[in-house]
Amino acid sequence: MARPLRIEYEGAVYHVTARGNERRDIFISETDFKKFLEYLREAKRKFNINFHCYVLMSNHYHLIIETPEANLSRVMHYINGSYTTYINVKRKRSGHLFQGRYKSILVDKDIYLLELSRYIHLNPVRAELVEKPEEYRYSSYRLYTSYRKDNLVTSELILSLTGRNSVNERRAYQCFVEAATGKKQDNPSKDIYGGMILGGHRFIKETLRRIKEDYHDRDEVSNRRALQAGCEIDEIVSIVSDYFKLSGTDIIKAASSKQRNIAIYLIRKSTGATNREVGIFMGGLTHSAIAKIYRKMILDIEVDRKLRREISQIKMNLDNFKG
Repeated sequence: MARPLRIEYEGAVYHVTARGNERRDIFISETDFKKFLEYLREAKRKFNINFHCYVLMSNHYHLIIETPEANLSRVMHYINGSYTTYINVKRKRSGHLFQGRYKSILVDKDIYLLELSRYIHLNPVRAELVEKPEEYRYSSYRLYTSYRKDNLVTSELILSLTGRNSVNERRAYQCFVEAATGKKQDNPSKDIYGGMILGGHRFIKETLRRIKEDYHDRDEVSNRRALQAGCEIDEIVSIVSDYFKLSGTDIIKAASSKQRNIAIYLIRKSTGATNREVGIFMGGLTHSAIAKIYRKMILDIEVDRKLRREISQIKMNLDNFKG
């Protein structure tokens, strides 16, 4: 069975989730919630990690974890394994508590992380358990809006993303969260690339380069197609950029340009990436926008001789690059 590739490196930040087997409750009593938090504190001490954010719901949990020592797998094995043993002994049961392995998304340390923290902290509100996020007890939110000390949560990174000074950043974060309370909020997962990376183009590009050798010969990895496509996209953008003497960032940031559209056309023709994946990589375009650009390029190529020559030359350059 294909398994997800775990991206681990020093200083990485992850959104980690785990759900009860068959969506059953994993936390029933107050003691259960407290015991799980004890295991988080122990994991922080044992593995030198930072918890930036958490929410514990009845049948699942969300964590934002930073790993200075590239050890996420060990951390999660300890947390889920310890808690499963505790529940099995307490309830006189055996077997799996969680539905498969935990899910981890690598997250960029920028606006994506700020948005994600808000989405996580508003989980209890969306579930209609409380009206305000600060009313929910098993969440890190109140540690963000007060100066109460806690030995589990490290709030400085996310608070710094508000762009305010240390005096005003807690109030700024509270206003940021309250602005979305009671409103429909987009799930940040819609911007996840390859089922495992949440961030901007530069972050996706750097991550793909970082892990390319690791997944290259691993056919069992479930994300392999998306990751391979991502590296191919990066190569195409680079070749198009060189041809037109532009930077890759210039092409991706262009609201509308011939160079960007050529890159999108070649990506769609030459890789296995979906329209959605291409859109995420190319600066956040929608899948329908990618489809529209691709169709337009097909028509333009039919009538534009210069465009045909340019694309033909870029294809040759790409073939030479691949060897």
